[in-house]
Amino acid sequence: MNLQDVVNCWDKAHPRMLHPAREVSEAEYWKTGRQQAAILAKILPPGCDVVDFGCGDGRVTIPLHDLGYTVTGVDGAPSMLRRLADKLLDIPTVLATGPDLTAKLCRQVDAIISLAVLHHHSRADQLDIITGLRDTTKPGGLLILDWPASFHPAERTTWYEVTTWDPEARLNAARELGLEPVQTHHVPWSVWRVKSRT
Repeated sequence: MNLQDVVNCWDKAHPRMLHPAREVSEAEYWKTGRQQAAILAKILPPGCDVVDFGCGDGRVTIPLHDLGYTVTGVDGAPSMLRRLADKLLDIPTVLATGPDLTAKLCRQVDAIISLAVLHHHSRADQLDIITGLRDTTKPGGLLILDWPASFHPAERTTWYEVTTWDPEARLNAARELGLEPVQTHHVPWSVWRVKSRT
């Protein structure tokens, strides 16, 4: 199952599959997005230009916009971007799967967040996606990634399962991609600074 196959599955997925909190209630689902945006606001420079890669229907995109960030919602699934547009029309959106992001966005940004995309892809596809995100981020900018590590790493076999990395292997892969780890406290995602490219 390649990158596009995974995107196609998500494009057809029922909205309830976007996040476990939606099983509780719509209010709880949107509350989790506001909570995550508040955490991100402790990391992101105020008002910066940020891409929410894998934005879905805007659970985190909309609260970041409301906090004063210049946010672009990016997703590989057209249905997700339509759902976001139904909620808030003035957020720009881009249809991209990751490796094609620089060509589709036509600019570099201060930061990219990807909170629920990478872990559903194979390791090879994760590296292709991260490379696209890195290339779209200004040197010195931030990548905030849901890029899970585990002392018992596993690679997903279906579109809904999770791929994890050995922590040292993930750090080595990040370094090869020109990413430096950023030490953060009480943040559930990995944070990386894009090195200057010479």
